[in-house]
Amino acid sequence: MKAALCKSLEGPNGLVIETLAEPVPLDGQAIVRVAAVGLNFADTLITRGKYQFKPDLPFSPGAEIAGVVESVGPNDLGIHVEQPVMAYVNWGGAAENIAVDIGKLVPIPDGVPMTVAAGLSVTYGTAIHGLADRGQLKAGETVVVTGAAGGAGQAAVEIAKLMGARVIAVVSSDEKAKIAKAAGADEVILFPGSDLKTEVRNLTGGRGADVVYDCIGGEASEPLVRALAWEGRFLVVGFAAGEIPKIPLNLLLLRGAEIAGVFWGEAVTRNPAGHRANMVRILDWVRDGRLRPRVQATYPLEDIVLALGVLDRREATGKIVLTMS
Repeated sequence: MKAALCKSLEGPNGLVIETLAEPVPLDGQAIVRVAAVGLNFADTLITRGKYQFKPDLPFSPGAEIAGVVESVGPNDLGIHVEQPVMAYVNWGGAAENIAVDIGKLVPIPDGVPMTVAAGLSVTYGTAIHGLADRGQLKAGETVVVTGAAGGAGQAAVEIAKLMGARVIAVVSSDEKAKIAKAAGADEVILFPGSDLKTEVRNLTGGRGADVVYDCIGGEASEPLVRALAWEGRFLVVGFAAGEIPKIPLNLLLLRGAEIAGVFWGEAVTRNPAGHRANMVRILDWVRDGRLRPRVQATYPLEDIVLALGVLDRREATGKIVLTMS
């Protein structure tokens, strides 16, 4: 089988395509014939040895896959041969076949393309885990999403709207404001260049935000904690701004508020049934046409360096997907 291999930590440009032996499943694993692989910025980091997971060399990048089950043993999840499935696999997805723990496989319903299913796990999985599980978001509440034009932010905007929330997007430019609006944001705040606390208070009639989904950290975080409503929930998702903020704890006391970490990857490991239920919900939304994830471009496996280059240069505004056809 063909696979993209990282044989040295030189970044995406160091990847090579080689022919490997077919994978042999361990007990409790299935073999999946990969049709599509969702790529993420994390794939550029893992090929440089700068990601939280550091697999032994050589390895294939690619954390999100969609494909068809080629072989599987008896199991309690109803997974069977020739079934379309998706999975989050950490790494190893950029190959024609992969051995996957059966418990990680989620059936893909009819009507959901492989290229779409392959890109749902990370961004949409994080969004629904953050907003539903950690943020306990309710219909009618107001959510502020930072970095709302990025992949994680757009997914949070879309999921929050499907959950019945009003969404205020925080972005850094007019161009990104258009992207956030297209994702469904009701209001947009440009930052830097505005007083986030004042803007959020003004847009909520002085009440404040029920939930903040913070993808960027840095200078945006503290003013948004100050903009929380009574019993508001501040969700720590990431630090794209590069700075980890220090929040005065008295701000939480005065608002009866909470700060919750959204560590989706660990949550998947610790609660696979919860993750599977969340992904089934997302796949149902896609099947019904209520959620329309945007695939920006597809590339053949042989062009993985070009595909990851788009992510490396931060040029992606939709999903970048590899295909094996």
